[in-house]
This record gives sequence, C-alpha cells and structure tokens, in this order.
Amino acid sequence: MTPAVIEVHQFLPSFAPRDAIGAHTVEVQKVLRSLGVRSEIYAGESRDVPRGSVHPHDSFKPRSSPERTFILYQSSTGSSVGDYVLSRPERKLVNYHNITPASFFRPWLPHVAVEVEQGRKQLTALAPVSELGIAVSAYNESELVAAGFSHTVVAPVIVDFAAFDRELDGKTLARLEQEKSAGGADWLFVGRVAPNKAQHDLITAFALHRSVYDPDARLRLVGGHTQGYAQAVISLAEELGLTEAVDFAGSISSGALAAYYRCADVFVCASDHEGFGVPLLEAMYHRVPIVAFAAAAVPETLSGGAGLLLDDKNPAVLSAAVHRVCTDAELRSQLIRAGEERLKNYSAETARGAYAAIFEKLISQDEASS
Repeated sequence: MTPAVIEVHQFLPSFAPRDAIGAHTVEVQKVLRSLGVRSEIYAGESRDVPRGSVHPHDSFKPRSSPERTFILYQSSTGSSVGDYVLSRPERKLVNYHNITPASFFRPWLPHVAVEVEQGRKQLTALAPVSELGIAVSAYNESELVAAGFSHTVVAPVIVDFAAFDRELDGKTLARLEQEKSAGGADWLFVGRVAPNKAQHDLITAFALHRSVYDPDARLRLVGGHTQGYAQAVISLAEELGLTEAVDFAGSISSGALAAYYRCADVFVCASDHEGFGVPLLEAMYHRVPIVAFAAAAVPETLSGGAGLLLDDKNPAVLSAAVHRVCTDAELRSQLIRAGEERLKNYSAETARGAYAAIFEKLISQDEASS
C-alpha cells in the first residue's frame, strides 16, 4: 500500500518572480498549501526573491519518506536541475510549459541549442518515472504523449491578471500617453527577444506598415534580450530607419507592463513557436485586439475568434491585417468581445481550480490505497 502524500515540492531550472513560469510556480504553491500539503520551491538559480521563499535545488531535504513526497518539476528547458530531479527517489510529476526546438537557437546561440536539446532528453527520461504529466495546453500534451508519458492532463498557466490593476505604473503610463498624443497606432508584442519569437518579422512588417498605412505608428517590444539575435534585430531596425519608432523596452515591472497594454492599439505576434502564449491572455485582459501568426499553440490559445489568425506572415499580409484591425471598428469590437469570452477559460480562479482538482485526486487516490 502507498502512504498518503503529505509533501509536494516544486523544482525549476531558474526562478524569477516576473517570469510567467515563476509566477505560476508561486500560484501552484498557494494551491498546494491551501490543501494542507507542505510545499516549497527549489531552483537552480533565483533572483529578486524574498529570503527563504526559493531554495537552492541541492538543499532539498524532505521531512517525509519518498513514498509520501512528490517532486513537481516545472519543465521548460534543460538544466542540471532536471538531472537532479531524475536522480531523486521521490515520486515525480511534470508540469510541462514546452521546450523550444533547438533549431531556432542553433544559428544564433549554439549553447542554448545544447541546453534545450538536453531539456528534451530529460523530458523523455522523466516520462517512465513520472506518475503524471501536466501540460499547460493540448499542444504541449501531445508532446508529453510523444515523449512517452502514459498519464497526462491539461491545466493552464495560472495568471493573476488582477495584479495589473494593483500595480499600474503611473509614470510609465503618462510617458506612453504623451508619446501617443502625437498620433499613430501603437503595436505591442511581449516576449523575450529570441529567434523563435521572430521579432525580425515584426520589424519588417512594421516598416512596410509605416510606409503604406501609418507613418507615425510605433512598435513596442517588451521582454528581455537574447544575445546575438537581439543585436541583429536592433541593427535591422536601425537599417530600416526605425530607431525612433521601435521601442526596445527590455524586461520591465508588472506595473510598467500594464501601462504598455493600456496604451496599445493592437497586439501583434509573429512568433514561430509558442507552447501557450501568456501575453496573448494578457492582451485579452486589457481588451487589446490581437493579430497573430497561426503557429504551434497560438491557434489553440486564440480559439473562438479571440484573435485574427494568419496562415501567412508575409510583411504585406501582416501589415494589412494590422491596418484592418486598427481601422475597422466592428472587427475590433468583435475581436475584443471574443477575447473576453475566451479569457473566461483562463481566469486565475478557473486555473487554480484545475490544479486543485489534480492534486486532490492524487491525494485521494493515495488515501484510498493506504
């Protein structure tokens, strides 16, 4: 007989509170603790966190026996933490956020390509020793099944949208509104400046859009930079004469991000690979209409007409689609309404309930067999 579970601890390669996975991990911890389960967070590295809230992964010392303890691994890349989890005797769960294929990084950052390849290998190794794979999208669930997981379930990322309203950065909002008063539409994309996010395609389409439709338009790119690729994208903007029109905002606070969403006229995604796409939900929350390339999990996240999906992101096609969304009031309203309806499936309350149900089932199964 298997004793009832009393500990579920989360492990992840790197923890940052403003990162979607980091915020999700904290929310999952709250769910676990609300169920009376001991739960701590362990990471290979962490930054900007209160002392004692996140522990070094190799300091893990569970109070209970391996049979009464689960390790929940937040999988998004390869790292030594993945190998550490594999080496542990405790029971295992995997929360899969997707691992970007190495082909996107190999031309730009060979060491990152090696890292994500390692992550894929670790995912395959975790499959036969994990009791459950939790995917944040059906797209990701298909990858878990392909990796060999025999038991899977879909539960979305937990996003606390209300934090945007609590933390709005008034100074940033005032600056953006001042710039907006000069005229022209604000394009917004949120995501790390990385090859799979394809910011180069956004800039190319944006240049055409300014030439043909809106010479005063601005493109705001929010997210940290990946070396090599980011510099190439910045150079592309300079070569196209867009230095003043493209805002490389970098990694910013939640309050500043809220200001960017409030001032955006359209959220434009040209990404080639998304395992879910949390910023798409953030755009829906802020009632910003979405134009997106229909790649990977994006059509799933935007199902029900929650965004204008494009099968082709040729600059002429993408820029024309953005122009239509910016000028067709009926279409804008339709996209915003559909986004609000779709967002109901991803509310923080709904997502927390999904994870609570998963853990309650695991615990009840253990109690029944003990």
